[in-house]
Amino acid sequence: MLTKDVKSLESVVIRFAGDSGDGMQLMGDRFTSTAALVGNDLVTFPDFPAEIRAPAGSLAGVSAFQIQFSSKDIFTPGDQVDVLVVMNPAALKVHLADLRPGGMIIANDSSFTTKNLRMAGWESNPLEDDTVAQFRLYNIEISRLIAKAVEDIGLPAKTVARTKNMFALGLLYWMYGRPIEPTAKWLKEKFKSRPELVEANTRALKAGYNFGDITEIFATSYQVDPAPLEPGTYRNITGNYALGLGLLTASQKGDIPLFMAGYPITPASDILHQLSYYKNFDVKSFQAEDEIAGIGAAVGAAFAGNLAVTASSGPGIALKGEAIGLAVITELPLIILSIQRAGPSTGMPTKVEQADLFQAMYGRNSESPLPVLAPATPGECFYIAYEACRIALKYMTPVFVLSDSFLASGAEPWQIPNLEELTPIDFEYEKSGNGPFQPYARDQKTLARAWAIPGTPELEHRIGGLEKENITGNVSYDADNHDLMVRLREQKVAGMVREISPTEIYGDTTGDVLVLGWGSTFGAIRTAVESLRSEKLAVSHAHIRWMNPLPPDLGEILLKYQKILIPEMNLGQLSKLVRAEYLVDAEGLNIVRGRPFRESHITEKIREFL
Repeated sequence: MLTKDVKSLESVVIRFAGDSGDGMQLMGDRFTSTAALVGNDLVTFPDFPAEIRAPAGSLAGVSAFQIQFSSKDIFTPGDQVDVLVVMNPAALKVHLADLRPGGMIIANDSSFTTKNLRMAGWESNPLEDDTVAQFRLYNIEISRLIAKAVEDIGLPAKTVARTKNMFALGLLYWMYGRPIEPTAKWLKEKFKSRPELVEANTRALKAGYNFGDITEIFATSYQVDPAPLEPGTYRNITGNYALGLGLLTASQKGDIPLFMAGYPITPASDILHQLSYYKNFDVKSFQAEDEIAGIGAAVGAAFAGNLAVTASSGPGIALKGEAIGLAVITELPLIILSIQRAGPSTGMPTKVEQADLFQAMYGRNSESPLPVLAPATPGECFYIAYEACRIALKYMTPVFVLSDSFLASGAEPWQIPNLEELTPIDFEYEKSGNGPFQPYARDQKTLARAWAIPGTPELEHRIGGLEKENITGNVSYDADNHDLMVRLREQKVAGMVREISPTEIYGDTTGDVLVLGWGSTFGAIRTAVESLRSEKLAVSHAHIRWMNPLPPDLGEILLKYQKILIPEMNLGQLSKLVRAEYLVDAEGLNIVRGRPFRESHITEKIREFL
């Protein structure tokens, strides 16, 4: 019997790539879940094609899923790929450049036909010439092997072909010492009404696992030990799912009904789908006929006393602008989730960007200030959504949450919080019987106005987009009153600095370079700074979650470093805000490639500084 070596690794980066119908996202999701069960730390990066029905085998139709899993604490899905699993020539064409020298290619040889090679633009078969000579190639006839494994079931050839992802998954489970039982159990549940599909996929999974075990082409398997995570109960979570849980938790903690109104748009649609399952928690979800109807319904729900939410991406937020202004002037609590993607216009709808900061800050007519919060990781989306709800209810204001498609669909282990430790959500509706109702009388500390539910006796008041008189809420065209109301709304947002915790500094509180970040750049920045600090370089990292107002201690922090570097997936929006607000010579590191930052992007720039 062949004895195979087992090699211990600290971390591994795998990318699954194939046609959009090859089940790459499902394959990645199953590998991610199994890595989590083993106890690895992990970060994922699903990469979807933008074309809904791109021709099979074309470059535009390639779908990919990348995961880094590790025995230590990690923050990114990895820069270079260690193992590239490709189901067709197009997948190899699109992703080969990201494979590290000496990396591994697992290719489905059965799909490298003359037609598919031509569709992908290969002049010759790259598996047979010198194209991949610098890599370790494992060329496997996956389609033939699965056809043999399920030949007695009598399934159509197209159905059998769809199980090739399970073969490749089984092979990788063997290669990295992962159990196949959780996936086999999952298959039984997923296809419980189609036992023939359960059998076919399970056979393909086992065939891949056994192929790795018995074939002589793999002399080594690998082991990645569990990561030393803090004690607690963990689950895998994506950013969009975490946002939904944060909203639900705020609703339950505040004992207030949750109303979600939206219109389908990539990459925000998942939030509406998720909340539609929570009817038993007094959650109402409404899919409107368009973005304007969605925000209109949400504003109406806020007026009626609900914790109101709407979600979209840049193009949809643009359409919602006028009604967001209505929520500003009526001073109603409303959560606006903006899941950023590459633009302008439709742009690259499945690719990542964080270029809507100015839209959230200024994308409405006139002076329309709003608090803007931005999570840094998928798990942090839960806490930011919860905090946004707390702020909206406490200050009677709309609140923007700026996530992006990388956070939305990326996953990480998330420690389930103790809900008793969350900051309480305290608010109250105005009650009748306290004398003449003054709808714009304000709390002296927060400047929040009263929240009167329609139909409450003695609380009749005007509502709408015309300017209101201070205190009384009557329509007013008085110049002095308008100036006062504009300034009061601005002061209310500015006063939220009292809610912002002191800015955390990773590294020294003074030094040569401070890397200042926001949003999903967190992982790449932290990994780069960790690496450079291991070389004894004076580099530190600060990441802000409050974009408006900015943290009150930020100006003082910036003055303690020789240089400020601000990496962003835009052309320098936070950089401009920082330079204008604090008059410091902050330099931007800006990319708009539809892909997240790599650690190497930031490391190279910092080395230039030093």
